[in-house]
Amino acid sequence: MDSWVRFNAQSQAKERVIRAAQYACTLLGYTLQKGGATAELHKTVSQLEAHMSMTRKMLRLGNSVEALEAAKRAIHLSDSVLRLCLTISHLNRAMYFVCDNVLWAGRTGLIPKLDQYKWSQRSFRYYLFALILNLTRDVYELRLLIECEGPYRASKAPHSPNPSTTLSADHLSSPSTPATSAWIRRQLHLLVTVLYSNPPLLLDLVKNSCDIFIPLDRLGIYPTGPGFVGACGLASSVLSILTMVHPWLKLKP
Repeated sequence: MDSWVRFNAQSQAKERVIRAAQYACTLLGYTLQKGGATAELHKTVSQLEAHMSMTRKMLRLGNSVEALEAAKRAIHLSDSVLRLCLTISHLNRAMYFVCDNVLWAGRTGLIPKLDQYKWSQRSFRYYLFALILNLTRDVYELRLLIECEGPYRASKAPHSPNPSTTLSADHLSSPSTPATSAWIRRQLHLLVTVLYSNPPLLLDLVKNSCDIFIPLDRLGIYPTGPGFVGACGLASSVLSILTMVHPWLKLKP
């Protein structure tokens, strides 16, 4: 099993590169269409995108095994929130890969008369659930870091004898007060500081935020169009490649 996981990790690196190229073709096709390019050129780009999609599906054969192994590791985490989010996320990823493998078999003719639309929608639903849980995990870790950083910065800040510097419930209920504006600015500055000092969390948050628009568009929940989907897919693919080139940028666990 370990040897298969190591082999699968090499395939994932190739899949990430092809994924970036696929979404680059999606973005290029949208740009050519808007720019009034010839139908033949647009068809060529679309066919190239379809071939890359099929290549990715072939490289993802067996990824469900790696996702199940990740779920087995996540179930032993001590933090209950991380354990719940990561375990269910990996299980959804495993189901997504199973549906993806069935789609590949249907498109290659191994499973004739397969309802590809139904299986495609099913796979994107699992993908969406996994991304929602990943974003929940990112927000949870961000909240923990802010809770740790806030008191530390407060202890380092000079104490003011003026009691008006502390926000009361009345100040919070009137958002137009200068004290509330200053509090919001401090919170935003704290958020930026925490994200800046934790590049793995920042990259994972941005990557998942970009990725989530893909299933939202394909499922018709929040249609954004091929141009936006291509840009988001390309951005998240580049970030994934970056975490493979520099493993310290990958969020753990």
